Amino acid sequence: MDVALGVQRDGWLNRMLQTVPGLSAETAYAVGREALPLLAGAGPSRAWTPEVNLMLSAQSQMLLDHIYHDDDLFREAGTEAIELSADLSAGLSGRVAPAQREAVEKRLTGLGENRAWPDLDGLVDFATGRMAGATRIAAFSLAGWDTHRNQAGAIARPLSRLQRIILRMQAQLGPQVWERTTLIAMTEFGRTVRQNGTGGTDHGTGGAMVLAGGALGGGAVLGDWPGLSESALYDRRDLMPTSDVRAWAAWSMRGLFGLDRAVLERAVFPGLDMGRDPKLIL
Repeated sequence: MDVALGVQRDGWLNRMLQTVPGLSAETAYAVGREALPLLAGAGPSRAWTPEVNLMLSAQSQMLLDHIYHDDDLFREAGTEAIELSADLSAGLSGRVAPAQREAVEKRLTGLGENRAWPDLDGLVDFATGRMAGATRIAAFSLAGWDTHRNQAGAIARPLSRLQRIILRMQAQLGPQVWERTTLIAMTEFGRTVRQNGTGGTDHGTGGAMVLAGGALGGGAVLGDWPGLSESALYDRRDLMPTSDVRAWAAWSMRGLFGLDRAVLERAVFPGLDMGRDPKLIL
């Protein structure tokens, strides 16, 4: 089934939420400043931005409730925002035990990663705090991969940040939650194989994705490798795509949430052929 351009306006993670009955907004979070279209849609979800602070006095909350009482949209949104801020101030989410913080920092330092990333750590701390409770999905964006110039030097920063996300999430979630967790780092476009004139690479076709988490078999490179010879390239410039990036996300959701293949191929990713089962999830 093909979907006409512009018709599908919700995101694939939101479409997945719409197929699972009984979920609440607490189930999924869009975390950070950037818009995350993959969670946009009618399915229940919440959003959190680090800079937002809505701590109000009891009198101010009563006034806000009175003003928005007859407005369904603003009443629900305002109540949700205040409840979330109250949770955070009370330390019910995003709190990292000192021993856990020391363990992850020691591990990162041992790997040569000793930079401070307060913005990134805040996002990870919030996501892991919620996932230790009722939240099952946390999505956020990691920028810096558009390496049109000096790729050899520029790529180190986003790779370092991705490493920190994975290790920090593992350390803070703890073994019991981590063993049921899958982290998917994916993008909608790849890079060219050939460098451009400024030592970088431009937007390409094929690419790679990273999966981590205790729910995975792990320890392997999956997919078919076409090679880098000129005859193996797509249009003599790009890595040849050998699978659909959506299929890997779909198989992950099937293993984690038990969704039927037909639901994934028709409702979550309309028109997708998932192919054979790569057995991602243990």
